[in-house]
Amino acid sequence: MKEEHTYTLSNGVQIPAVAFGTYKAADGKSADVIRTAIEAGYRYFDTASFYGTETYLAEAIRESGLDREKFFITSKVWKTEMGYENTLKAFDQTLKNLDTDYLDMYLIHWPLPNPGYKDWKKLDLETWKAMEELYEAGKIRAIGLSNFLPHHIDNILEHCRVKPVADQIEYHPGYSQEATVQYCREKNILVQAWSPIGRGRVLEAPLLNELAAKYGVSPGQICLKFAVQRGIIPLPKSSSFERMKENLDLFSFEMDKEDIWRLITMPQDGWSGEHPDRERVKIQKS
Repeated sequence: MKEEHTYTLSNGVQIPAVAFGTYKAADGKSADVIRTAIEAGYRYFDTASFYGTETYLAEAIRESGLDREKFFITSKVWKTEMGYENTLKAFDQTLKNLDTDYLDMYLIHWPLPNPGYKDWKKLDLETWKAMEELYEAGKIRAIGLSNFLPHHIDNILEHCRVKPVADQIEYHPGYSQEATVQYCREKNILVQAWSPIGRGRVLEAPLLNELAAKYGVSPGQICLKFAVQRGIIPLPKSSSFERMKENLDLFSFEMDKEDIWRLITMPQDGWSGEHPDRERVKIQKS
C-alpha cells in the first residue's frame, strides 16, 4: 500500500486507508500472525484491551526493527473499563501492553456496557471526558468511537470539548448501516468497517461472485473495495500471507457507480448478530 493511500481525520491526523484487524489474531498465543501482517505491508493495526492482542502487537513491532512512528495503532476501552477513573487506568494498561508512550487513536468500544443499561449517557460522557484529557495531554493523537449509532453519538457531540474523529461499525455488503454512515459523513466522522467481508458469509452471494469475475479480483476484494471506494477504512484480518497481500491490493481497480449501488442495496446478509442496544442474536449459517 502506497503512502498516498491515506485519509485525513477532522483534527488533521493522517490515517492509512486499510488496517489489519487483530481480533483473534493471536489465538495461537503468539505474535506470528501480526508479524506476518507487518511483512505483508500493514502499518495500521487495530487492537483492543478485550482482544488480548496488545502485547503480541508490541512484540511484533519490536521484532520488525521499524520505528514506532512508522505504525498507526488504535486500541479501545472495553465495556467493563468505562467511566472516568476506569478509563484512565485502562489506558495506562494499554500503553504498557503495547510498550509505547502514546496511541495514535483510542476508541470507546461499545456505547452501552450491556443492553438495557439505563445510565449509558452519563457513563459515555464520563468515559469521553477521560479520553479528552488524554488527548489534550498529547498521549493520544485522535479519539473516537466504536459501535456507536447516531443517537449515541449525539450525546457525545452535545457535551464534548473534543469531537470524535471516527466511528468503527460493522460494515459490509449486505449490512452497510447506511443511516449511521450518512450521519457520520454529515458530522465529519470517518467510518471504519469491522467484519468488512461479513465473516465470510457474504462471499457466496451471487452478486459478489459476479463482480469478482467482472473486475478480475476475489469476492473478498470486492467487499473491501466497497468500503474503500466509499471513503470507509476496512479492517480485514487473515492468517495467510497471500490473503493479507490481496487484502491490501485495493487500489488497482475501481468499481462502476452502478455496481456500488447494487452492493448498497443487497438484501441483508452476513450480519454478525451484534447490536449495541440489544442482546446478541445467534445467527445460524444456512
